[in-house]
Amino acid sequence: MTEITTPRTHLPPLSAYVHVPWCVRKCPYCDFNSHALDPGQIPETDYLARLFEDLQQDTSLALGRPLHSVFFGGGTPSLLSPSAIGQILTELERRIGFSDDCEITLEANPGTVDEAHFRGFRDAGVNRLSIGIQSFNDAHLQRLGRIHDRNQALHAGDRARAAGFDNFNLDLMHGLPDQTEADALADLNQAIALNPSHLSWYQLTIEPNTEFYRKPPVLPEDDTLWAIQEAGQSRLAEAGFSQYEVSAYAQPGKRCQHNLNYWGYGDYIGIGPGAHGKVTRTSPFDIIRTRKTRLPKDYLNRDRLLIRHEERVAIEDRPFDYFINTLRLVEGRPAEEFSRVTGLAWAEIEPTLIRLRDQGMLEWEHGSLRTTDRGFLYLNDLLAHWLT
Repeated sequence: MTEITTPRTHLPPLSAYVHVPWCVRKCPYCDFNSHALDPGQIPETDYLARLFEDLQQDTSLALGRPLHSVFFGGGTPSLLSPSAIGQILTELERRIGFSDDCEITLEANPGTVDEAHFRGFRDAGVNRLSIGIQSFNDAHLQRLGRIHDRNQALHAGDRARAAGFDNFNLDLMHGLPDQTEADALADLNQAIALNPSHLSWYQLTIEPNTEFYRKPPVLPEDDTLWAIQEAGQSRLAEAGFSQYEVSAYAQPGKRCQHNLNYWGYGDYIGIGPGAHGKVTRTSPFDIIRTRKTRLPKDYLNRDRLLIRHEERVAIEDRPFDYFINTLRLVEGRPAEEFSRVTGLAWAEIEPTLIRLRDQGMLEWEHGSLRTTDRGFLYLNDLLAHWLT
């Protein structure tokens, strides 16, 4: 691969990801950097102090750009007090700044919040919620290790709306142990009835370093999974939800701007234990992946330096780094964007793109490069073409 030698002055939008590593209970399917801890033992004051040190060392990465979006993920960010969330947002705005329409999302577990909590988060500056429902079936929720029940899941949307949120996502899983097609569609219909602005509807996968990986449950057969996917997508479209990413569906004007920035190869700083980031540098042009100290006990240790590990994305790896995100988007991306954000010439990748187009995996339309329906079915195979 040959890097374009002309000066690169374009910088993509900038977001911030804030990781909160604690949860009440570790779910058996979860491979995120999350650690079970009693809510009363969360070291909120110490966490904020270290988080602000972390932010201070990352401030220069903004290069004068305001934040396009902020996302509190975990773990369970709703275990933090509204005051703590407000302090974090105040520091982000003071040190980097927000765009006029900055989207600020907080992940919440229905078992850890009520209307007063939601109202406090709203007053603190959060303007979008992502509520981890996963299922409305009590038996399935217990199998998934969730701390909430069907009743709490049913009331989560109403409580969010009563607190002033008109923009919230529900996370919902399908392909659960012993789940039938009827079960999955009942969950989906119940989620739609709660009138969220966005749904993340995705299939359970068994990941390494999880309890389910060590003791695999029996999942539905492939034919059942395919039937669920087809019927569910049809139901979501009927209800007015437009699919814009592999597992993301939104009402008009309610796509998640933070995740669109990820998938659109935007920049983001990551603060908190184990948080990852991706930033673009100019003079010379470069793309850097960052990650922070992973274990909360090490991150909070005041006797240790907060380390930001940096890894330059090698020139030959940039196509995969770009396409692993952008090919997940249903509408694709402008073809001209590739050179602008990777610094590589289009001619370098065109032979591979033509081959994939001939295989029915990709298509160009009105200057946009997108994955076909066949390409989505074999997305991992498609991406393997970019692995070096």
